[in-house]
Amino acid sequence: MKDKTVIDQPNQDNASSVETDLKSPSVSRRSLLKGAAKAGVAAGAISGFPMIWAQNIKNVTLRQFGTGVSNLNAIADKCKEDLGFNLQLTSLDSDSVTQRAVTQPKSYDIADIEYWICKKVFPSGVMQPLDTSKLKNFSKISPLFINGKLTPDSTIAQGTAPHTVGFVESKGSKRFATEQTNWMTLIPTIYNADTLGIRPDLVGRPITTWADIMDPAFKGKTSILNIPSIGIMDAAMICEAMGEITYADKGNMTREEIDKTIEILIAAKRQGQFRAFWKSFDESVNLMASGEVVIQSMWSPAVAAVRSRGIQCTYQPLKEGYRAWGGGLGLASHLSGLELEAAYEYIDWYLSGWVGAYLNRQGYYSAAPSTSKDYMTPDEWGFWIEGKPAQGTILSPDGNVMEKAGAVRDGGSYWERMGAVACWNSVMDQNKYMVRKWNEFIVS
Repeated sequence: MKDKTVIDQPNQDNASSVETDLKSPSVSRRSLLKGAAKAGVAAGAISGFPMIWAQNIKNVTLRQFGTGVSNLNAIADKCKEDLGFNLQLTSLDSDSVTQRAVTQPKSYDIADIEYWICKKVFPSGVMQPLDTSKLKNFSKISPLFINGKLTPDSTIAQGTAPHTVGFVESKGSKRFATEQTNWMTLIPTIYNADTLGIRPDLVGRPITTWADIMDPAFKGKTSILNIPSIGIMDAAMICEAMGEITYADKGNMTREEIDKTIEILIAAKRQGQFRAFWKSFDESVNLMASGEVVIQSMWSPAVAAVRSRGIQCTYQPLKEGYRAWGGGLGLASHLSGLELEAAYEYIDWYLSGWVGAYLNRQGYYSAAPSTSKDYMTPDEWGFWIEGKPAQGTILSPDGNVMEKAGAVRDGGSYWERMGAVACWNSVMDQNKYMVRKWNEFIVS
């Protein structure tokens, strides 16, 4: 929803309106950004205008990169419409995101990265801490990202829980803080609870545990994700469910635990248990839709994509819980001036509701749930967030039918799903060793 300001007037009056508004403590940065864009005025021509506004806002382009999960053209288009400046998006796979963040820091302004990637990237100094006082929607962020607890009674899950790498000690610090401060590494935007996807019409029996992916009945019809830092977490959920290993922390395995996990995977592979190891969204969709695979690691929108083809597919709740992930927006260390102010406004806008609702409709969750509610119908909110049966047709952001009346979201409500998280995607102390062992498994 656009802000309504006095700047929406003929150009000659815009300059005086902006100058007057600057004296008001209630004026929003968004109003100034939009006003400058619409008026086409240079900041230097307006008395009292801060020096950082020395160029026309409409000429600002922020370069953002990240995975395809949230680098979506619809968000860039809405950003242009609401804020007046350009958002240039680049989508990469998770490993490439990590590499680019560290080795090409001048090539981006905003990094859209996951928290386990942040653990690799932020200590290198290529990103700057975010000042939470600049964000009026900061208080709307889910406590999962502040203290690790969905509710005061929640147990903090294993792995790289976002709050453990979410704050740094001070403005110029690279050291993660052990508690909340005014400086964040990333402003959280998107997250989900992941589980196994199944073809209920083909598996032939109830699926209740991560261990079911190793059932010999599904030999040659299973698949797991081949991104080491994520795939190893799925493998840990599987091995622990099988009773083969009890990990002290699935997100930070010892070398012995890594060795045992990989031994189990290699043995299963040699016995022909796996049909494939997928890396991309489309690969997982095609494996499941074709029936080549009947149970596999999967992402929620991929399940929805299979369903959109009229094929049964379930994002199966399992008794051991979910593997979760979360991502957010971070600022490149070189960003300053007008571009930095525009970046703060963009991030605050991201939390204000429209984007959150857009992500919710794909099966993800908004980091500021309450703001997204205003941009969803009661039926959409009931289906996606409250776990209620759909009263009517549930549409995707593109207007395609995702669910029909009576459908209930797999796993139930937001609180049921995120409250059953067993571990978060992680970077281990033995990460290099783990990646080497994982690659041995893939080529074995």
